[in-house]
Amino acid sequence: MKRLMVLVGFMLMVATVLGSALAPAAAQEPIKIGVIYGLGGAAAPYTKPAVTGHEMAVEEINGKGGVLGRKLQLVIRDDQSKPDVGVREARDLILKEKVNFLTGIIHSGVALAVSEVAKEYKTILLVSIAKTAALTEDKGHRYAFRSTSNTLIEGRAAAILMAQQPFKRYAIAGPDYEYGHRMGEDFVTQLKKLRPDVQIVTEVWPKLGERDFTPHINALLQAKPDMVFSAIWGGDHIAFVKQAKPYGFFSKTQYLAIGQGDLDVVVPLGAEAPEGMWVSSNYTFYHPDSPANRDFVAKYKARTGDLPPSGAAFAYTSTYFLAEAIRKAKSTETEKVVDALEGLTVETVHGPLTIRAYDHQSNKGQYFGRLKKAPEYPFLIIGDLQYIGGEKTMRTLDEVKALRGQK
Repeated sequence: MKRLMVLVGFMLMVATVLGSALAPAAAQEPIKIGVIYGLGGAAAPYTKPAVTGHEMAVEEINGKGGVLGRKLQLVIRDDQSKPDVGVREARDLILKEKVNFLTGIIHSGVALAVSEVAKEYKTILLVSIAKTAALTEDKGHRYAFRSTSNTLIEGRAAAILMAQQPFKRYAIAGPDYEYGHRMGEDFVTQLKKLRPDVQIVTEVWPKLGERDFTPHINALLQAKPDMVFSAIWGGDHIAFVKQAKPYGFFSKTQYLAIGQGDLDVVVPLGAEAPEGMWVSSNYTFYHPDSPANRDFVAKYKARTGDLPPSGAAFAYTSTYFLAEAIRKAKSTETEKVVDALEGLTVETVHGPLTIRAYDHQSNKGQYFGRLKKAPEYPFLIIGDLQYIGGEKTMRTLDEVKALRGQK
C-alpha cells in the first residue's frame, strides 16, 4: 500500500510538472487570422496597401505583448476576385490552416459566398472592404460582421448630397456584379424619394476588369446626362478616366465617382485626375485630425515612404476590431468573441466606430467633395470636404429585421 501511494504521488508530481511545462507552450500558440483578398486586377490599388495595413496592426499589437499573451499571425490568400476561389480558400483556411477568424475581402460577390462558409463552420468573418448591404441586411447572420460602410450607407449619402444639386438627368455606371448593381440601386431609390423629378436616362454595366471602356463612354455621352453616378472603382476607374478624357467627357457632363477620391486611385492617376470631379472617399489622411489618425499616418509613412491610402486604413481598422473583441471576450472562443463584437466601439483612424449588435454593421460613413489641386501634394485632394456618418443613413433595426423576415 505504501509503495502504491508513493507511485501515485510520483505520477501526480510528473503530471503537474508536465502540465506546468506544457501550459505556457499552449498559451503561446498564435491566434491565426485568415486574410482573403483579390490581390490583382481592379482590386490591386486597394488590396496591396490593405495587406500592409494588416501587417502594421499585427506588428504593433504583437510588439505590445499580443492579445491574451498570444501573438497574432496572418495567413494571407488570393481569391482572384472570384466567389468560387474565395470559397475554396476560406474552407482551406478553416479546415487546414485552423485559423481562428477570417477577415479581408474586397469583392462583394466573394464576401457573400465566403459568408456562407463562415456560417457553415461557425467561424467569424469580419469584412474589411466589401460593401454590398446584403451582407449585414437580408443575408446577415451571427458570424458575419463588417467594420466599414456599405452600399446603402454610401448610396443614401450620395443621394442626400445630389438632391441638393440642380441635376435632373442621371446616368448610372457600375461594374456588372453585386456591388455595382447594389450601389446603383441604393442610390437611385433614395434619390427618387428626395427628388421625384429626376430621370435615369441610361445605365452602363461594364464587366469587372474591363479593358476597353469606349462603348460605355460613348453610350453615356449619347444619353446627355447632367450627372453620371459611377460605382466603377479601383484599377477600372483609373482606366475609365484615362480613356474618357480624350472624348472631353468630364467637360460634357458631371461625374460622381463613389470611393474614388481615395489615394489608392488619385495617386496613380496623378495629373490625369479630372479637377472638379465629384468624389467620395473611404479615408483621408488629413481628416479627422485626431491622435489615432496622425499616429497611423506617421507610422505608415515611416514604413513605406508614402501617405496611407484607404486600403491600408480598412485593414488596420478591421484588425484592431478583432483584437479588441478578443480582449473583451478574454477568449478566442468563437461564440464569446461574437458576443464581444456585438455593440463594440473602437477608437479608429476614422474616429470612434461602433458595430451594431443586431446586424453587425459598422456605423462608418463617407467623405464627399470635389477634387482640387493642392500645392503641397503632387496629386489632387478633396475640396469642400464633408463627412456623412453612417448613423444618418443606416436602416433602422426594425427595417433590417423586416428584410430578414423577423419581428
